[in-house]
Amino acid sequence: METVSSYLNLPKDELIFDDGEPLETNRHRIAMNVLIDSVYQAFLPREDFFAGGNMFVYYSATQQMNRDFRGPDFFVTLNVDGTVDRKAWIVWQENGRYPDVIVELMSDSTANIDKTDKKTLYEQIFKTREYYIYDPYDATSLQGWRLNGQQTYTEIVADQRGWLSCETLQLYLGTWEGKILNESAFWLRFYDLRGNLVLLPKEEAELEHQRAEMERQRAETERQQAEMERQRAETERQQAEMERQRAETERQRAETEKQRADLLAAKLKELGIDPNEI
Repeated sequence: METVSSYLNLPKDELIFDDGEPLETNRHRIAMNVLIDSVYQAFLPREDFFAGGNMFVYYSATQQMNRDFRGPDFFVTLNVDGTVDRKAWIVWQENGRYPDVIVELMSDSTANIDKTDKKTLYEQIFKTREYYIYDPYDATSLQGWRLNGQQTYTEIVADQRGWLSCETLQLYLGTWEGKILNESAFWLRFYDLRGNLVLLPKEEAELEHQRAEMERQRAETERQQAEMERQRAETERQQAEMERQRAETERQRAETEKQRADLLAAKLKELGIDPNEI
């Protein structure tokens, strides 16, 4: 993003918004979009910030004239109007605001400048609060620095999980192994202060779908349980009815037997026979 020689013959008041050079690899492109999408997801519904990537940062009108600019792979600026459509981050049009957080996605060809020239620029000129570097092809490459009281960078120490705190955003940066857009890798991801992965919009939608499916299954299980309970109650009712009918049949049989016995006794008495002597 920082190539400038091809623009030196352009009019001095014309800004460049695209150098025509893609990110190093498809993985770098995905990694950048993951960071951008994650910040917007984490900050919903806030609109007082701007997160961008692979876009130029012009940091003074003088430096504009000699085409001296940078294009961080990912950056966030807080307390600005996030609804403004921007083709580049032009500091003198942003009330002098520089990015508060920058992440450079390193490659073999950029690692040295990311660790030296850019680090010095972001520390001494941008005064970016926190600066991180990460190679999407090397899960152990995450490093970060934070401005201290002397306005110089101090390296951020990783916690036991290997994550780096991002105090400016009130988040953590750490690796996450998984597949995004059909590519498996150790991706640089944001985590909230409780240690939960900040989900991407698609992941959030999938999780919501899973929750809805679990709720549907729970409701279906409850319906089946209720139906089983209804059937059990119906079976018990039918058994009770059968028992009542059996008892009624037994009563009627006993009543019939008694009537037969009474009738027989009456006949015997008519014949002068005592039924009790038989």
